[in-house]
Order: sequence, then structure tokens, then C-alpha cells
Amino acid sequence: MSNSRPSRRSPGWGTPLRLLLRLMVLGIGLGVLTGSALRWFAPQVQRQTLNLPSLLQLAETVEEETPAQNKNKPETNLKPVVGRFQPTREIPELSARWRTIAATQKDLQTSAYMLILDDGRFAQMHADRPMPAASSIKTPILLAALQQVDAGDLHWNEPLVLTKELVGGGAGWMASRPLGSRFPTRVAATEMIRVSDNSATNLLIERVGGQQTINQRFDDLGLRATEVNNWLPDLDGTNTTSAHDLSRSIALVDTGEALSLRSRDLFREVMGSSVTNTLLPTGLMQGLGGAQGAPDSTLASKGYRVYNKTGDIGIAYADAGLIELPDGRRAVAGFLVKGPFNDPRSTNLIRALAAAMAPHLKPEPAPPRRTASPSQESTP
Repeated sequence: MSNSRPSRRSPGWGTPLRLLLRLMVLGIGLGVLTGSALRWFAPQVQRQTLNLPSLLQLAETVEEETPAQNKNKPETNLKPVVGRFQPTREIPELSARWRTIAATQKDLQTSAYMLILDDGRFAQMHADRPMPAASSIKTPILLAALQQVDAGDLHWNEPLVLTKELVGGGAGWMASRPLGSRFPTRVAATEMIRVSDNSATNLLIERVGGQQTINQRFDDLGLRATEVNNWLPDLDGTNTTSAHDLSRSIALVDTGEALSLRSRDLFREVMGSSVTNTLLPTGLMQGLGGAQGAPDSTLASKGYRVYNKTGDIGIAYADAGLIELPDGRRAVAGFLVKGPFNDPRSTNLIRALAAAMAPHLKPEPAPPRRTASPSQESTP
């Protein structure tokens, strides 16, 4: 039996070199595979059509949805979200003041609402009560039409054809034009607000899809008391709305919840063309201590502007608008009154209610300007 042991070969440099060569080959192979994969998936990534594995999709969904879920949780301190229609806390003294004023005319039905968009404070009195809308319903009709413009279903310069069914008496000049006359949508929308043209209003209702379709749009916007049941002028008062709905329809536009920025500008431009300012603007002017005169110019001298639309069918009066304050804040307000035909108490009541909210719409004082301390001042 031999006692010799198997000889051990010295590893030398052979093994490390082979390992290095293997790593280089492996790296080159992975590089080729990765490059091929990127070339294959690059078009899908660019088009954002790449389907991730289910596990990755789940993780991505959780990461994206968590902030939204947290955002929707109610806040205990009820801070308003600027840019949303979000009433937070009532102004009890104004609501009580409204009730006191309305109690002096017990035979008149009244609906009133105001919301300061920047801090969520509001006042209300029978704010959700359905009332004859008169021409005030033209504000949510304008909103519905501009929604179609945003959707691309209606063009601002699209011609609308006047038919016998759509001719509306009363306010406006379009009814005097021959049947078959064509009016650009922008003209119909502007005249509907500027001089409260009833034929222009009917043209827009028809173009939006008719009474049933536009009522569904109102419902989708949360305007529960707003409904078109008859062509304008609707002297019987079958078309309804409420002070809350009128205020909401204006606020949804101004806060960007209902229209694009471009259509919001069109809405404001059209609302600014209204020539009737004897109710809400006049009442606000009186509440601010303005001298009797032109409400728009008097308010402008104090830093206020009102974009409003009135309504008047004799048995019912209304006014609602956006109010720009001197400090940059904004508020919305709406008022409706129903009473005896052509009773001046109805319009006086709206002015009195608008005047009562003036103390709550005064500008906030500007913060003191910060001045540099002596140590911060530069020396020559």
C-alpha cells in the first residue's frame, strides 16, 4: 500500500481569471437582454400603454389613491377648501337679521342665501325653498350651455335657428326677427343675460337638449330646486329655483368646479353685461352707506363689483350674483320673493336683505407692512 498523498495543485492565477471572464460574459449577456427589452417596450412606455405586473399595479394604485382618500376625510376644524363650494359655519346674526326683516312682510314668501367663498361662512333663510325662478333661471342655463362648450358638443359661434316654438314674448329683441333667423350662440347667451331675452333663452334650452336634458344637468350639478317646466317667459311661475341653487350655480363656476378656465371667463364676461342693477347691487350699495345714484359706479368707487342676473314676472322677483370684495375675496348671494302682482314690497324686500349682508362683506384690514430693522438696513 502506498503512503503517498494526492498532490495539491497550486491555484495560481487560473481560477480568478476564469471567474473574471465568466462575469464579463454574464454582464455582456445581461446588457444585450436589457437593451433588447428596452427597445421592445419603449413605444409602449412612450404611449403610456405598458401593462405592469399585477403586483406592481396594486402598489401603484395604493400609492396614488391614499392621498385622495386622506383628502376626502372630513376635517375636524372645518377649514374651507378655497376653490370649492364648501359652506363651513353659519353667520347666525345675519340669518336672524334676515328673518326679522322678512317677518315684517308675512304675506311674502322669501328665499335668501349668502356664502363667502374664501372662508366658508354663510347665512340662510328658507334657502332651499323652491320658488318661481322668473329670469333668474337664465344663470344656470348659461352654465349648462358652457358645459357643452367645454365638452366640444357646442361651439361658441355655432348658429342657432329661431323657430316658432322658441319665440318668447316679453323681454328681448330676438322675437321681432323673422322665423328662420340665425344667431351665434355667443350672441344668444349674451342677450339672454344682458337684456334677459326670452327667445335667446329658449334657443339655448333647445340646443342643450330640451327641458328634460337641461333639468338632468341641473340635477347633476346639485341644483335640486331648479327645474325648467315651460318655455320662457313662463309668466305663471312654473320654472323653479332657490336662493341656494342660484348661489351654487355661480359659485361652481367661479371656483372652477364646473367649467374650464376659458369658459369661466366667458361666463363672467356674459354675466358682467347685465344692465339691471336695481336689486342686489342697489341693496348692497345702500348697506355700505352709498349715496343714491348709479349702483355699479358707486360700488366700484368702494372697490366692489357685482355680476348679477335678475328675474321679474310680477308675482315673483329674484336676483343673484357674484360679489367681488375690495380685498380680493369673493362671495355669492341669491334672493327670491313671491307676492302679489307688481307689489313694490317684493323688490324693496330684496334690497333690504342685500343691505343687511353689507356689514359682513366689508374688506379685511391689510396686514401691517414689515419694515427692515436697523441691523438689516444696508450701510453706504
